[in-house]
Amino acid sequence: MTYEEKIRSLAEYLKKPGHNFAFTGAGVSTESGIPDFRSRGSGLWERVDPMKAASLSALRREPAQFYKFFMGVWESFAGAEPNAAHYALARLEEEKLLAGVITQNIDGLHRAAGSQKVWEVHGHMRSCRCLDCSKPYPFNALLDQYRSGTNPPRCSQCGGMLRPDVVLFEDAMGEYFYKAYHALSGCQLLIVVGSSLQVYPAASLPELVKILVIVNREPTPWDARAGLVINEKMAGQVFTDLMSVLGLD
Repeated sequence: MTYEEKIRSLAEYLKKPGHNFAFTGAGVSTESGIPDFRSRGSGLWERVDPMKAASLSALRREPAQFYKFFMGVWESFAGAEPNAAHYALARLEEEKLLAGVITQNIDGLHRAAGSQKVWEVHGHMRSCRCLDCSKPYPFNALLDQYRSGTNPPRCSQCGGMLRPDVVLFEDAMGEYFYKAYHALSGCQLLIVVGSSLQVYPAASLPELVKILVIVNREPTPWDARAGLVINEKMAGQVFTDLMSVLGLD
């Protein structure tokens, strides 16, 4: 099947009656300048052991080093803008062709693009909380302390360490994962965009759907199960072409 035929097939899938969702990973945001984690040759986890840099035990064991690493990741997000894929997914929701977006990303770009129903299964960087007393804070409270030289940032109520509201390695999944799991009940179509489908339990979500479409630059463990696989480097181009076929330029 040619690339053009695959785009037309995806458009036909979307136009059929049913409950459709998108499931996105880091690859949907690389065109916005945000590096991904697992791509061969360029992924962050090829250079850094995630258990030593981005786990709950790393935060507790070496908090200053954890924050030095984490803030480097955050800086790579700062100033990033949604790309064509983010905007297309928001428009598909607006046109009632998608019920919403489930994302592994913590960058907030789906919301920035206008998506209304977003399940951020690995958390987000809008807020943080105290590890000891659980007092919540806006993310800027953590950021301001770090930038002023307080590393690790501390809770003003009890003096405990602050932590970002993201799912770290060794963390239990948050409420958004379970809400996403429930939302996918009876899902007709799931479009996976830019995910390696290797991080569990989020990568188990395709088990819940009838039709699976994968848009990713590299093969995934789920390709054999998918009804359609589009291996392209630029998700933004795929969705630009899809919107054109759907008449939603």
